Amino acid sequence: MQLDFFPSRTITLYIGRMFAVRIIAVLLMLVLVLQMLDLLSESGRILAAPGNGQGELLTYVGLRVPQLISRFLPYSVLLATIITLMTLNQNSEVIALKAAGLSAHQVLAPLFLVAGLTSLVTLGFNERVVVRSSATLKAWQAVEYKAIPRDSAVKTNVWLQDGGNLLYARSVTGQGNQTRMSDVSWYRRDPAGMVTEIVRSPEATYARPGWHFSKPGGFDVQSARRLTYSAGQIFAKSVDPAQVVIRKADADGESISQLSGSIDAIRNAGYRTSELEGKWWHKLSGPLSALLMPLLGAVAAFGLARSGMLFVRAVIGMALGFAYFVVDNAALAMGNFGGYPPLLAAWAPFFLFLLIGETVLVRTEE
Repeated sequence: MQLDFFPSRTITLYIGRMFAVRIIAVLLMLVLVLQMLDLLSESGRILAAPGNGQGELLTYVGLRVPQLISRFLPYSVLLATIITLMTLNQNSEVIALKAAGLSAHQVLAPLFLVAGLTSLVTLGFNERVVVRSSATLKAWQAVEYKAIPRDSAVKTNVWLQDGGNLLYARSVTGQGNQTRMSDVSWYRRDPAGMVTEIVRSPEATYARPGWHFSKPGGFDVQSARRLTYSAGQIFAKSVDPAQVVIRKADADGESISQLSGSIDAIRNAGYRTSELEGKWWHKLSGPLSALLMPLLGAVAAFGLARSGMLFVRAVIGMALGFAYFVVDNAALAMGNFGGYPPLLAAWAPFFLFLLIGETVLVRTEE
């Protein structure tokens, strides 16, 4: 039996089922509590929009719940690990398993199996559900909870720098040379930053370079007189579609393949992409954090329950788990600021705590 990583089929199913049930129970508890608190803080803004009522509140809940599930599933795995291992330890089941010849890794094997499946489910759930709900929710929030945009990929309220001038679009659709802007305003500014001229148009298309305003109309701010423009006049010549991607690229609302396209477009335009690259890698390393939780919480499984140290061991396991999340967020922030390479920022915490967990387990139990 020592040569097998998993214990018997009966023990694997028994511990795995216990662990899975506790993951679901803890996750439901966390999501329900956090969703109620979030809805209390946001319901006033939702109901402030004309025509909104109970249906829009339920729509908000439907869009927000996937985000909460994705964010707090690793925490649920950590807490479920502590609860499961404390239960097995208190009932002397861990002692019985070790007396039967199982190693510490074999005792934890069913937990690793369930955690690994949880990581795969989380990755698929993020790609198929969370990115869509995040994009739709952000687009809805951008219009202050009024009519939900039909296309959640539409970028709203986009401000772009045109040298010393500014270009504003209520919404932007399309990519590359097919980019189109709606409800466009161009603001000419003097060296002091004061607006001297405003040009508006219902639509603008990319003219390679610059933007062609379909029906330009404007006025001079100082004289307050209307200005006329030729039909072929081009505005904002220093603004290109890549700036739209840079300004509104949202890693939370894009799948791995979509984010790869955004990164390529920004890189080809000659702009920095390290922040988005770090988030791209984190889309892979983030779900795998659930696989670490049984290892970091394993300290709660071993040691005699009657020695009075079970609670201390549980606290140590929780501290290791929460320390991982703190270090993970700090490393990702450092990667966004350019302090770490994107690959290192996303994966260093995972492998660091993998080594820490293995060291603690081997030195204390193996």
